[in-house]
Amino acid sequence: MFKDNITSLRKLHGMSQEELADKVGVSRQALSKWESGETVPDLDKCRTLAEIFNVSLDDLANFESSEN
Repeated sequence: MFKDNITSLRKLHGMSQEELADKVGVSRQALSKWESGETVPDLDKCRTLAEIFNVSLDDLANFESSEN
């Protein structure tokens, strides 16, 4: 799920919400709303997130981890 992917990728890259928000050009509160699922970023912000994390837009939006 999108909100879980943003949170997981941010933590995987060792970033705080504040740091990631600065890189994307939004407030920490906006990023917090994305991570809680309250809102979603627009397409331009999604592209920026994908570039920061070096993932595709599809992976950012649709990746679901599964335990084998």
